[in-house]
Amino acid sequence: MELIKKLNIKLENIETRDFLADALYSETNEKMPLVIFVHGYKGYKDWGAWNLMAEKFAEAGFFFVKFNSSHNGTTIEDPYNFGDLEAFGNNNYSKELSDLGVVIDHFVKDPNVDDQRIILIGHSRGGGISIIKTFEDERINGLITLASVDTLERFPKDEALENWKNEGVYYVLNGRTKQEMPHYYQFYEDFEKNIHRFDVERATEMAKAYVLIVHGTHDESVSVKNAEHLHILNPNSELFLVEGADHTFGAKEPWTENRLPEHLKTITEKCIDFINKNMK
Repeated sequence: MELIKKLNIKLENIETRDFLADALYSETNEKMPLVIFVHGYKGYKDWGAWNLMAEKFAEAGFFFVKFNSSHNGTTIEDPYNFGDLEAFGNNNYSKELSDLGVVIDHFVKDPNVDDQRIILIGHSRGGGISIIKTFEDERINGLITLASVDTLERFPKDEALENWKNEGVYYVLNGRTKQEMPHYYQFYEDFEKNIHRFDVERATEMAKAYVLIVHGTHDESVSVKNAEHLHILNPNSELFLVEGADHTFGAKEPWTENRLPEHLKTITEKCIDFINKNMK
């Protein structure tokens, strides 16, 4: 079967701003499950080996979508670099959830998609966003978290929080690009205003979907304890720990090889099996 790639599709979100999405799928007469990948903090749709992962899902018979959240720091003109740090600084969870809603609404109408089979795959912070969206949107019947956080309350504490409030911004160094990434205080204000909506623990408990929780035992960014906690909150979920895997399952940016790193290959195959078993 021929693999179809529709890249850099421009989506409009009147609540945020325009952003780009990719759709990959195999040519077939059958309607396919819609699988949407949600990137994490300092992530974007073309990072590392995500394109190779997308191809594996498409070859396995899924309509696979990945996208740049509108305020992740990339632009329509250059989706591969953080060229708009002002947008990055003005990102927040409300905007990310709004963008994800636009993606679902857009692709669920595609004639190749089975609207009764919608699966979210969220990496890192994108896992937390995907958990909340799964709870809020009853159309979603499959949820896979990859190295997910178990809370979105990941902000400076005490004196550092007070300094952030007073100065209006704090910066985080991007180790790869060496850019100082701004975070404006509106991010925290948005969280405080929507604190009950952004309760990942409650959303995990209440989510009515098939749930697979994937995590590496050597995750240096988000402790594996996050995955174990999510599994306790939703005992019907399946927990899949990858011995020795790091936060990105062996991938890095740039990824110059034409094959997946071993750990990412393992979890991609696991995710495909999970969807086939529960929703194919």
